[in-house]
Amino acid sequence: MRPFLRPDLNNHLYLRDPQTTDLGRRVLAASVRLFDEIGFEAFTFKKLATLLGSTEASVYRYFENKHRLLNYLVSWHWSWLRFRVSVALHNVADPYQRLHLALRAVCEASTNDPATPDFDEAALHRVVMAEASKAYLTKEVDADNRAGLFREYKRLVAELVAVVQAVNPGYVHSHALVSTLLEAARNQFFYAQHLPSLTDPGQNVRCFLEHLALAALTGSTAPTAVPASNNAGPSSAHLA
Repeated sequence: MRPFLRPDLNNHLYLRDPQTTDLGRRVLAASVRLFDEIGFEAFTFKKLATLLGSTEASVYRYFENKHRLLNYLVSWHWSWLRFRVSVALHNVADPYQRLHLALRAVCEASTNDPATPDFDEAALHRVVMAEASKAYLTKEVDADNRAGLFREYKRLVAELVAVVQAVNPGYVHSHALVSTLLEAARNQFFYAQHLPSLTDPGQNVRCFLEHLALAALTGSTAPTAVPASNNAGPSSAHLA
């Protein structure tokens, strides 16, 4: 039987670890559903408590505010995606194949996983597409960064940077490339659903990302030898 995935997230994200109690896990699942349905701005703990059939006080046991809750869910997504990338790359040696598989894992992040029964990954992916930037585009970003609230995103970037550097060890912009690829993936999926004039009809996001990566790393846009899947420079002072 496949073990359940339980990410070990930064304890500054919560007041009490929601993964340790049944109510906490229900709070997480209901939060994903509510963020997906009404968005961050309209989301309140009162509405969440109503959905849970519980009280606001019970939600406040776990999270200080809705921004911390959103940050927790986004961090959970990045941790889960890093796990998916690690599984995809297991026992794969060829650097180009590893790049292909890593980008495919990024683009298949909406796939539900039996290892995470408490989460609707498809809904969480939509939340991340629409709301993830709100986790760090705040005046408190530096304090939040010092508290380690963006640790999971940085770990995912580091994992993918290693993949990029294996293709071209001399490439000096590997961190910028990886963060650009991750943001491009999120934005292109969002544009396809909501602002289609900002992307191309029938866009295969993985092929687009691979095109960008290969152009940067090798000067070539030729596809790798791996068969294609059918699935679809600002300042760095804040998130160092």
